Amino acid sequence: MRILYLECNMGASGDMLMSALYELLPDKKAFLSMMNELDKRIKVSAKKAETCGITGTRISVSICGHEEESDVEHTHNHEHTHDGQGRHGHSHSSLDGIKEKICSLGIPDDVKKNAIEVYTALAEAESRVHGIPAEQIHFHEVGDLDAVADIVGVSLAFGMLAPNVIKASPVRVGSGQIKCAHGVLPVPAPATVELLKDVPCYAGDIPGELCTPTGAALLSHFADKFCSAPLMTISGVGYGVGKKEYPAANCLRAFLGEASTDKRDEVIELCCNIDDMTAEALAYAAEKIMKDGALDVTIVPATMKKGRSGTILTVMCRPKDEQRFAAILLRETTTNGVRTRRCLRYILTPSEGQVDTRYGTIRVKYAEGYGVRRAKPEYESVAQAAASSSHPFREIWDETMNQINKGGK
Repeated sequence: MRILYLECNMGASGDMLMSALYELLPDKKAFLSMMNELDKRIKVSAKKAETCGITGTRISVSICGHEEESDVEHTHNHEHTHDGQGRHGHSHSSLDGIKEKICSLGIPDDVKKNAIEVYTALAEAESRVHGIPAEQIHFHEVGDLDAVADIVGVSLAFGMLAPNVIKASPVRVGSGQIKCAHGVLPVPAPATVELLKDVPCYAGDIPGELCTPTGAALLSHFADKFCSAPLMTISGVGYGVGKKEYPAANCLRAFLGEASTDKRDEVIELCCNIDDMTAEALAYAAEKIMKDGALDVTIVPATMKKGRSGTILTVMCRPKDEQRFAAILLRETTTNGVRTRRCLRYILTPSEGQVDTRYGTIRVKYAEGYGVRRAKPEYESVAQAAASSSHPFREIWDETMNQINKGGK
Protein backbone atom coordinates (compact mmCIF):
# COMPACT_ATOMS: atom_id res chain seq x y z
CA MET A 1 0.00 0.00 0.00
CA ARG A 2 1.44 3.36 -1.09
CA ILE A 3 1.56 5.74 1.88
CA LEU A 4 2.47 9.42 2.20
CA TYR A 5 3.44 10.78 5.61
CA LEU A 6 3.68 14.53 6.35
CA GLU A 7 5.94 15.61 9.20
CA CYS A 8 4.68 18.96 10.50
CA ASN A 9 7.20 19.65 13.25
CA MET A 10 7.43 23.27 12.01
CA GLY A 11 3.77 23.63 11.14
CA ALA A 12 2.37 23.77 7.64
CA SER A 13 1.62 26.32 4.93
CA GLY A 14 0.50 26.10 1.33
CA ASP A 15 3.90 26.80 -0.20
CA MET A 16 5.79 24.46 2.16
CA LEU A 17 3.38 21.60 1.43
CA MET A 18 3.61 22.18 -2.30
CA SER A 19 7.42 22.36 -2.14
CA ALA A 20 7.75 19.11 -0.17
CA LEU A 21 5.38 17.24 -2.50
CA TYR A 22 7.14 18.68 -5.55
CA GLU A 23 10.40 16.99 -4.52
CA LEU A 24 8.64 13.61 -4.63
CA LEU A 25 7.10 14.03 -8.09
CA PRO A 26 8.57 11.78 -10.79
CA ASP A 27 7.68 14.34 -13.50
CA LYS A 28 8.49 17.76 -12.08
CA LYS A 29 8.48 19.45 -15.49
CA ALA A 30 4.90 18.33 -16.14
CA PHE A 31 3.83 19.76 -12.77
CA LEU A 32 5.44 23.15 -13.40
CA SER A 33 4.04 23.22 -16.93
CA MET A 34 0.49 22.65 -15.68
CA MET A 35 0.92 25.24 -12.92
CA ASN A 36 2.18 27.84 -15.38
CA GLU A 37 -0.84 27.30 -17.61
CA LEU A 38 -3.30 28.14 -14.82
CA ASP A 39 -3.40 31.86 -15.58
CA LYS A 40 -1.22 34.08 -17.77
CA ARG A 41 -0.56 36.29 -14.73
CA ILE A 42 0.81 33.40 -12.62
CA LYS A 43 4.43 32.24 -12.83
CA VAL A 44 5.47 29.24 -10.73
CA SER A 45 9.09 28.16 -10.33
CA ALA A 46 11.06 25.87 -8.05
CA LYS A 47 14.41 26.73 -6.54
CA LYS A 48 16.78 25.11 -4.09
CA ALA A 49 16.69 26.45 -0.55
CA GLU A 50 18.52 25.66 2.66
CA THR A 51 17.54 25.62 6.34
CA CYS A 52 19.93 24.65 9.15
CA GLY A 53 22.20 22.95 6.62
CA ILE A 54 19.39 20.91 5.03
CA THR A 55 18.79 21.41 1.31
CA GLY A 56 15.22 21.36 0.03
CA THR A 57 12.91 23.17 -2.35
CA ARG A 58 11.02 26.45 -2.14
CA ILE A 59 8.26 26.99 -4.69
CA SER A 60 8.06 30.60 -5.82
CA VAL A 61 4.80 32.09 -7.08
CA SER A 62 4.89 35.45 -8.83
CA ILE A 63 1.87 37.44 -10.00
CA CYS A 64 2.40 39.73 -13.01
CA GLY A 65 6.16 39.38 -12.52
CA HIS A 66 6.03 40.26 -8.82
CA GLU A 67 6.73 37.66 -6.16
CA GLU A 68 4.32 38.24 -3.33
CA GLU A 69 5.92 39.13 0.01
CA SER A 70 4.25 39.26 3.40
CA ASP A 71 2.82 42.50 4.70
CA VAL A 72 1.72 40.68 7.86
CA GLU A 73 4.05 41.09 10.81
CA HIS A 74 4.23 39.68 14.30
CA THR A 75 3.93 42.23 17.05
CA HIS A 76 7.22 41.00 18.52
CA ASN A 77 10.67 41.08 16.93
CA HIS A 78 9.20 42.35 13.62
CA GLU A 79 8.94 38.79 12.33
CA HIS A 80 7.10 38.08 9.12
CA THR A 81 4.56 35.32 8.82
CA HIS A 82 5.88 31.81 8.45
CA ASP A 83 5.18 31.29 4.75
CA GLY A 84 4.73 34.77 3.37
CA GLN A 85 1.03 34.37 2.65
CA GLY A 86 0.05 37.90 3.60
CA ARG A 87 -0.84 39.91 0.48
CA HIS A 88 -0.05 43.33 -0.91
CA GLY A 89 -3.25 45.25 -1.28
CA HIS A 90 -6.40 43.42 -0.37
CA SER A 91 -8.14 41.30 -2.96
CA HIS A 92 -11.73 40.73 -1.88
CA SER A 93 -12.68 37.47 -3.56
CA SER A 94 -15.93 35.76 -2.59
CA LEU A 95 -16.29 32.00 -2.28
CA ASP A 96 -18.40 31.87 -5.45
CA GLY A 97 -15.77 33.90 -7.28
CA ILE A 98 -13.03 31.53 -6.12
CA LYS A 99 -15.07 28.52 -7.27
CA GLU A 100 -15.63 30.04 -10.71
CA LYS A 101 -11.94 30.83 -11.00
CA ILE A 102 -10.92 27.26 -10.14
CA CYS A 103 -13.56 25.70 -12.42
CA SER A 104 -12.14 27.69 -15.34
CA LEU A 105 -8.63 26.30 -14.88
CA GLY A 106 -7.22 23.64 -17.19
CA ILE A 107 -6.62 21.00 -14.51
CA PRO A 108 -8.14 17.54 -13.84
CA ASP A 109 -11.64 17.49 -12.35
CA ASP A 110 -10.52 15.75 -9.15
CA VAL A 111 -7.97 18.52 -8.55
CA LYS A 112 -10.68 21.17 -9.06
CA LYS A 113 -12.95 19.31 -6.64
CA ASN A 114 -10.31 19.12 -3.90
CA ALA A 115 -9.25 22.76 -4.33
CA ILE A 116 -12.87 23.95 -4.11
CA GLU A 117 -13.45 21.86 -1.00
CA VAL A 118 -10.37 23.37 0.66
CA TYR A 119 -11.61 26.89 -0.07
CA THR A 120 -15.07 25.97 1.17
CA ALA A 121 -13.53 24.77 4.44
CA LEU A 122 -11.65 28.09 4.71
CA ALA A 123 -14.85 30.05 4.11
CA GLU A 124 -16.76 28.02 6.68
CA ALA A 125 -14.00 28.53 9.25
CA GLU A 126 -14.04 32.30 8.65
CA SER A 127 -17.83 32.19 8.83
CA ARG A 128 -17.74 30.65 12.32
CA VAL A 129 -15.11 33.15 13.48
CA HIS A 130 -16.89 36.27 12.19
CA GLY A 131 -20.48 35.13 12.62
CA ILE A 132 -21.59 35.69 9.02
CA PRO A 133 -22.68 33.23 6.27
CA ALA A 134 -19.87 31.56 4.35
CA GLU A 135 -21.22 33.00 1.08
CA GLN A 136 -20.56 36.50 2.41
CA ILE A 137 -16.94 35.80 3.35
CA HIS A 138 -14.44 37.83 1.33
CA PHE A 139 -10.92 36.46 1.41
CA HIS A 140 -8.35 39.14 2.19
CA GLU A 141 -5.13 37.12 2.24
CA VAL A 142 -6.05 33.72 0.82
CA GLY A 143 -8.22 34.95 -2.04
CA ASP A 144 -5.41 36.22 -4.27
CA LEU A 145 -4.01 34.43 -7.29
CA ASP A 146 -0.88 33.26 -5.49
CA ALA A 147 -3.03 31.53 -2.86
CA VAL A 148 -5.05 29.91 -5.65
CA ALA A 149 -1.74 28.63 -6.96
CA ASP A 150 -0.79 27.28 -3.52
CA ILE A 151 -4.01 25.36 -3.00
CA VAL A 152 -4.36 24.14 -6.57
CA GLY A 153 -0.65 23.21 -6.59
CA VAL A 154 -0.95 21.06 -3.46
CA SER A 155 -4.13 19.43 -4.79
CA LEU A 156 -2.42 18.73 -8.13
CA ALA A 157 0.70 17.28 -6.46
CA PHE A 158 -1.39 14.94 -4.31
CA GLY A 159 -3.26 13.86 -7.42
CA MET A 160 -0.05 13.14 -9.34
CA LEU A 161 1.48 11.18 -6.44
CA ALA A 162 -1.78 9.25 -5.89
CA PRO A 163 -1.00 7.69 -2.49
CA ASN A 164 -3.44 5.15 -1.09
CA VAL A 165 -3.22 6.71 2.37
CA ILE A 166 -2.11 10.15 3.60
CA LYS A 167 -1.07 10.51 7.23
CA ALA A 168 0.35 13.49 9.11
CA SER A 169 2.07 14.16 12.41
CA PRO A 170 0.58 16.31 15.17
CA VAL A 171 0.83 19.93 13.98
CA ARG A 172 3.06 22.54 15.61
CA VAL A 173 1.13 25.79 15.42
CA GLY A 174 3.47 28.33 17.05
CA SER A 175 2.65 31.09 19.52
CA GLY A 176 2.50 34.86 19.99
CA GLN A 177 0.48 37.40 18.00
CA ILE A 178 0.24 38.51 14.36
CA LYS A 179 -1.07 41.51 12.48
CA CYS A 180 -3.50 40.82 9.66
CA ALA A 181 -6.32 42.52 7.79
CA HIS A 182 -8.56 42.28 10.85
CA GLY A 183 -6.02 43.66 13.35
CA VAL A 184 -3.80 41.94 15.92
CA LEU A 185 -4.75 38.28 16.41
CA PRO A 186 -3.40 35.49 18.61
CA VAL A 187 -1.44 32.55 17.21
CA PRO A 188 -2.81 30.21 16.06
CA ALA A 189 -5.21 32.49 14.18
CA PRO A 190 -8.91 31.90 14.97
CA ALA A 191 -9.57 30.44 11.50
CA THR A 192 -6.62 28.08 11.94
CA VAL A 193 -8.07 26.87 15.25
CA GLU A 194 -11.42 26.19 13.58
CA LEU A 195 -9.74 24.18 10.82
CA LEU A 196 -7.64 22.16 13.26
CA LYS A 197 -10.53 20.99 15.43
CA ASP A 198 -10.15 17.25 16.13
CA VAL A 199 -6.54 17.46 14.88
CA PRO A 200 -3.72 16.87 17.43
CA CYS A 201 -1.62 20.05 17.63
CA TYR A 202 0.71 21.90 20.02
CA ALA A 203 2.28 25.35 20.40
CA GLY A 204 5.95 24.47 20.93
CA ASP A 205 8.59 26.98 22.03
CA ILE A 206 9.10 28.93 18.78
CA PRO A 207 7.13 32.21 18.49
CA GLY A 208 5.46 32.85 15.17
CA GLU A 209 2.61 31.63 12.99
CA LEU A 210 3.93 28.20 12.07
CA CYS A 211 0.63 26.86 10.78
CA THR A 212 -1.40 29.15 8.53
CA PRO A 213 -5.12 28.85 7.78
CA THR A 214 -4.24 27.62 4.29
CA GLY A 215 -1.91 24.96 5.67
CA ALA A 216 -4.50 23.91 8.25
CA ALA A 217 -7.22 23.64 5.59
CA LEU A 218 -5.03 21.52 3.32
CA LEU A 219 -3.93 19.19 6.13
CA SER A 220 -7.43 18.68 7.53
CA HIS A 221 -8.78 17.99 4.04
CA PHE A 222 -6.16 15.58 2.72
CA ALA A 223 -4.84 13.75 5.80
CA ASP A 224 -6.68 10.52 6.54
CA LYS A 225 -5.12 10.25 10.00
CA PHE A 226 -2.88 12.25 12.36
CA CYS A 227 -0.39 10.04 14.17
CA SER A 228 3.25 9.22 14.81
CA ALA A 229 5.31 8.09 11.83
CA PRO A 230 3.84 4.81 10.58
CA LEU A 231 5.83 1.68 9.90
CA MET A 232 6.80 2.01 6.25
CA THR A 233 9.55 1.35 3.74
CA ILE A 234 10.60 4.81 2.55
CA SER A 235 11.21 5.27 -1.17
CA GLY A 236 11.52 9.07 -1.19
CA VAL A 237 11.50 12.15 1.03
CA GLY A 238 10.73 15.76 0.12
CA TYR A 239 11.76 18.91 2.00
CA GLY A 240 9.57 21.99 1.64
CA VAL A 241 11.58 24.94 2.99
CA GLY A 242 9.89 28.03 4.44
CA LYS A 243 11.11 31.61 3.96
CA LYS A 244 11.77 32.38 7.64
CA GLU A 245 14.85 31.41 9.61
CA TYR A 246 14.29 29.78 12.99
CA PRO A 247 16.57 28.01 15.50
CA ALA A 248 15.11 24.75 14.17
CA ALA A 249 15.11 23.62 10.54
CA ASN A 250 12.15 25.43 8.98
CA CYS A 251 10.83 22.74 6.69
CA LEU A 252 7.97 20.35 6.18
CA ARG A 253 9.01 16.80 5.29
CA ALA A 254 6.97 14.44 3.14
CA PHE A 255 7.82 10.73 3.20
CA LEU A 256 6.61 8.44 0.42
CA GLY A 257 6.82 4.67 0.62
CA GLU A 258 5.11 1.36 1.11
CA ALA A 259 3.26 0.57 4.31
CA SER A 260 4.52 -2.57 6.01
CA THR A 261 2.16 -5.45 6.60
CA ASP A 262 3.69 -5.63 10.08
CA LYS A 263 1.97 -3.43 12.62
CA ARG A 264 3.00 -0.72 15.03
CA ASP A 265 0.63 1.41 17.03
CA GLU A 266 0.63 3.95 19.84
CA VAL A 267 -0.54 3.38 23.40
CA ILE A 268 -0.57 5.31 26.65
CA GLU A 269 0.79 3.93 29.91
CA LEU A 270 -0.67 5.42 33.10
CA CYS A 271 1.24 4.57 36.28
CA CYS A 272 0.86 5.31 39.98
CA ASN A 273 2.53 4.12 43.20
CA ILE A 274 0.21 3.00 45.99
CA ASP A 275 1.08 2.00 49.57
CA ASP A 276 -2.17 2.57 51.48
CA MET A 277 -4.83 0.42 49.78
CA THR A 278 -6.04 -3.03 50.80
CA ALA A 279 -5.58 -5.91 48.39
CA GLU A 280 -9.36 -6.12 47.97
CA ALA A 281 -9.74 -2.45 47.08
CA LEU A 282 -6.82 -2.61 44.64
CA ALA A 283 -8.23 -5.72 42.96
CA TYR A 284 -11.62 -4.00 42.59
CA ALA A 285 -10.01 -0.94 40.98
CA ALA A 286 -8.05 -3.10 38.53
CA GLU A 287 -11.17 -5.10 37.62
CA LYS A 288 -13.22 -1.95 37.07
CA ILE A 289 -10.54 -0.39 34.85
CA MET A 290 -10.46 -3.51 32.67
CA LYS A 291 -14.26 -3.53 32.38
CA ASP A 292 -14.14 0.13 31.36
CA GLY A 293 -12.08 -0.78 28.28
CA ALA A 294 -8.40 -0.63 29.23
CA LEU A 295 -6.04 -2.65 27.03
CA ASP A 296 -4.27 -4.09 30.07
CA VAL A 297 -3.79 -3.58 33.81
CA THR A 298 -0.80 -4.80 35.81
CA ILE A 299 -0.02 -4.69 39.54
CA VAL A 300 3.64 -5.09 40.55
CA PRO A 301 4.91 -5.31 44.15
CA ALA A 302 7.36 -2.55 45.11
CA THR A 303 9.21 -1.18 48.09
CA MET A 304 8.14 2.41 48.71
CA LYS A 305 9.69 5.22 50.74
CA LYS A 306 10.47 4.48 54.39
CA GLY A 307 10.70 0.80 53.49
CA ARG A 308 6.95 0.33 53.21
CA SER A 309 5.50 -2.35 50.96
CA GLY A 310 3.45 -1.03 48.10
CA THR A 311 2.42 -1.63 44.52
CA ILE A 312 2.87 -0.02 41.11
CA LEU A 313 -0.42 0.03 39.22
CA THR A 314 -0.04 0.42 35.43
CA VAL A 315 -2.88 0.88 32.97
CA MET A 316 -2.44 0.60 29.19
CA CYS A 317 -5.01 2.38 27.01
CA ARG A 318 -5.56 4.05 23.65
CA PRO A 319 -4.37 7.69 23.35
CA LYS A 320 -7.96 8.95 23.00
CA ASP A 321 -8.82 7.37 26.39
CA GLU A 322 -5.90 8.86 28.35
CA GLN A 323 -7.82 11.49 30.33
CA ARG A 324 -10.72 9.16 31.02
CA PHE A 325 -8.54 6.48 32.60
CA ALA A 326 -6.45 9.04 34.49
CA ALA A 327 -9.69 10.26 36.09
CA ILE A 328 -10.72 6.67 36.92
CA LEU A 329 -7.35 6.01 38.58
CA LEU A 330 -7.63 9.15 40.69
CA ARG A 331 -11.19 8.26 41.68
CA GLU A 332 -10.80 4.53 42.35
CA THR A 333 -7.39 4.53 44.07
CA THR A 334 -5.75 6.55 46.84
CA THR A 335 -3.00 7.99 44.64
CA ASN A 336 -2.61 11.77 44.40
CA GLY A 337 -0.93 11.69 41.00
CA VAL A 338 -0.77 9.66 37.81
CA ARG A 339 2.27 9.48 35.55
CA THR A 340 1.72 9.14 31.82
CA ARG A 341 3.93 8.20 28.92
CA ARG A 342 3.27 7.69 25.25
CA CYS A 343 4.68 4.46 23.83
CA LEU A 344 5.02 2.92 20.40
CA ARG A 345 4.59 -0.84 20.33
CA TYR A 346 5.24 -3.43 17.67
CA ILE A 347 2.32 -5.82 17.48
CA LEU A 348 1.50 -9.06 15.72
CA THR A 349 -1.60 -9.05 13.54
CA PRO A 350 -4.37 -10.97 15.34
CA SER A 351 -6.87 -13.31 13.75
CA GLU A 352 -9.22 -16.05 14.87
CA GLY A 353 -10.09 -19.54 13.69
CA GLN A 354 -11.21 -22.88 15.01
CA VAL A 355 -10.15 -26.52 15.04
CA ASP A 356 -12.15 -29.70 15.39
CA THR A 357 -11.15 -31.99 18.26
CA ARG A 358 -12.67 -35.06 19.84
CA TYR A 359 -14.03 -32.71 22.50
CA GLY A 360 -15.80 -30.56 19.93
CA THR A 361 -14.91 -27.40 18.00
CA ILE A 362 -12.45 -25.16 19.86
CA ARG A 363 -11.81 -21.54 18.95
CA VAL A 364 -8.19 -20.55 18.32
CA LYS A 365 -6.35 -17.22 18.46
CA TYR A 366 -3.60 -16.54 15.90
CA ALA A 367 -0.99 -13.76 15.76
CA GLU A 368 1.59 -13.15 13.05
CA GLY A 369 4.06 -10.62 11.69
CA TYR A 370 7.81 -9.84 11.62
CA GLY A 371 8.42 -13.45 10.55
CA VAL A 372 6.61 -14.79 13.61
CA ARG A 373 3.44 -16.89 13.67
CA ARG A 374 1.90 -18.26 16.83
CA ALA A 375 -1.40 -19.78 17.89
CA LYS A 376 -3.13 -20.92 21.04
CA PRO A 377 -6.60 -22.11 22.08
CA GLU A 378 -9.08 -19.49 23.24
CA TYR A 379 -9.44 -19.84 27.01
CA GLU A 380 -13.22 -19.47 27.26
CA SER A 381 -13.78 -22.07 24.51
CA VAL A 382 -11.59 -24.63 26.27
CA ALA A 383 -13.22 -23.84 29.63
CA GLN A 384 -16.70 -24.39 28.18
CA ALA A 385 -15.65 -27.74 26.68
CA ALA A 386 -14.17 -28.82 30.03
CA ALA A 387 -17.27 -27.73 31.96
CA SER A 388 -19.60 -29.67 29.67
CA SER A 389 -17.56 -32.88 29.77
CA SER A 390 -15.72 -35.01 32.26
CA HIS A 391 -12.34 -34.16 30.81
CA PRO A 392 -9.88 -31.81 32.52
CA PHE A 393 -9.00 -28.40 31.09
CA ARG A 394 -5.35 -29.34 30.50
CA GLU A 395 -6.28 -32.42 28.46
CA ILE A 396 -8.54 -30.40 26.11
CA TRP A 397 -5.92 -27.65 25.80
CA ASP A 398 -3.18 -30.12 24.85
CA GLU A 399 -5.43 -31.87 22.31
CA THR A 400 -6.29 -28.52 20.71
CA MET A 401 -2.60 -27.60 20.47
CA ASN A 402 -1.90 -30.94 18.79
CA GLN A 403 -4.54 -30.19 16.16
CA ILE A 404 -3.12 -26.69 15.63
CA ASN A 405 0.37 -28.11 15.14
CA LYS A 406 -1.01 -30.53 12.55
CA GLY A 407 -2.19 -27.55 10.52
CA GLY A 408 -5.82 -27.27 11.54
CA LYS A 409 -7.43 -23.84 11.31
